[in-house]
Amino acid sequence: MRTIEIYDTTLRDGSQGEGVNFSLEDKLAVASRLDEAGVDYIEGGYPLSNPKDAQFFERASLIKFQTAQLCAFGMTRRRGVKASQDPGMKALLNSNTPIITIVGKTSSFHVETVLGVSLDENLEMISDTVTYLTSESRNVFYDAEHFFDGWKLDAAYSLQTLRAAIKGGATRLILCDTNGGTLPTEIASIVTEVCKSVDVPLGIHCHNDCDVAVANTLSAINAGCVQAQGTINGIGERCGNADVISVVANLSLKLSEFKVLTHGHGTDSGIKHLTELSRFVYETANMSYRPGQAFVGSSAFAHKGGMHVHAIAKSTKSYEHVSPELVGNSRRVLVSELSGRSNIAAMVSRPDVKNDRNLLDKVLQEVCRLENEGWQFEAADASFDLLVDRCAGTYHPQFEKVSYNVDVESSDSIQGTVRTEATVKILVGNTVRHEVAEGDGPVNALDAALRKALALIFPHLKTMHLLDYKVRVINAQEGTAARVRVSIQSTDGERVWGTVGVSENVIEASWLALADSFHFFLATNCEPPHGAPSHEVQHHPSVKS
Repeated sequence: MRTIEIYDTTLRDGSQGEGVNFSLEDKLAVASRLDEAGVDYIEGGYPLSNPKDAQFFERASLIKFQTAQLCAFGMTRRRGVKASQDPGMKALLNSNTPIITIVGKTSSFHVETVLGVSLDENLEMISDTVTYLTSESRNVFYDAEHFFDGWKLDAAYSLQTLRAAIKGGATRLILCDTNGGTLPTEIASIVTEVCKSVDVPLGIHCHNDCDVAVANTLSAINAGCVQAQGTINGIGERCGNADVISVVANLSLKLSEFKVLTHGHGTDSGIKHLTELSRFVYETANMSYRPGQAFVGSSAFAHKGGMHVHAIAKSTKSYEHVSPELVGNSRRVLVSELSGRSNIAAMVSRPDVKNDRNLLDKVLQEVCRLENEGWQFEAADASFDLLVDRCAGTYHPQFEKVSYNVDVESSDSIQGTVRTEATVKILVGNTVRHEVAEGDGPVNALDAALRKALALIFPHLKTMHLLDYKVRVINAQEGTAARVRVSIQSTDGERVWGTVGVSENVIEASWLALADSFHFFLATNCEPPHGAPSHEVQHHPSVKS
């Protein structure tokens, strides 16, 4: 088996992506997580480019990494200046990393047109830089920028640049598809030729402009590369880089001749934490998850079609290429108008519902009807559970709405001042509760008023709070009269659940989602109070009159 080195450049190349920004503390936290996952090399940044990267290396030197080696990134020396006198070289050495990664021009076009030096001088810049850094007892990786484009333009010169790095003592030659325009078959062919021409281990660094960065990386490894470079979740400049998550998962789970993230113990234990690592980086970078991301996305093992769900109930291999647990992910069954009875049965936990075909059909019919009106239950598991109870006739709400009112007052006397007040009247048992509260907006005010009305009877409500609130227009062609769908996510510190509401009025849609969240929490956390209403709420839009 061949062990493939994983070189992560999330903190440098990944941070160049649009909308990506890591603070110093973020970078330190991500570096620690990468080390825990078993990554071999972590590229921390370019110390000469900004004070934050210089501070990162100073702080990171105090961290005792268990598996990873830290790398500082820089460029070849400036033209006309000896490497020993170049400020960039001094900044790289001051980073105190065991490995320094140097990027150099490998395409004759870039040398003459972009860098503006002769071909021979570029070779001298590469050799002089690597020689000086290795003389200072540093291990040097050479990033051959624009290598594949340069090879197709002038293969002989591209090889000369690699040999200049080898002459200086480089221990890895990284072939870079910098523009991301090379296809897998070309990558494999060129890497095979380079392997015949040099005796220093090769690495691969691909960008994703043709959406084949992962495929290119795998092709290069199959052709002989020993190191794969990329970023977590594929973030990076333009269309991003090769996604380390997918590269690692494919090498470990699909190609039995390779080993990755071994932690030095001979087992791919880091693979089981890929989902956790992916989401940690998303959260740290303040980015939204990609549901359809391979292996680790929330939809990667989600099943919606009735035929699919029926099949995975018999064998998960029928519609899953690997087990989600192998990468730390989990299986999900969705309900929608495309669902069959199998979806409904898979979603409910009550045995009396699972085995009642007529009830399952009734729930499915109701889901189809409501989805036609704009409801969606894929991210509203709590609303779906309540829908099942309503269809089964076992819905016993802890409270009933009598009425609510929301007032929004905006005054020009104090610029930007908007006052929102909500009044809620509900029936709890045989008691009418009538409360008023202010909030930062209509939903916040409704939430506050409803809590006041229920707090004395259900004091444990203080553990529940809202995590997220989203509004989406369903039939935009109707303009201001369009129907809207409100999705709310709530938690009690241990569980997270979603609810949904739909109406032409955004406040009413918000109330429906908010009330469902309270109903779900109360239904799963306490018994109905004495005298609580035991009949089904007749006018809830989730139940056909």
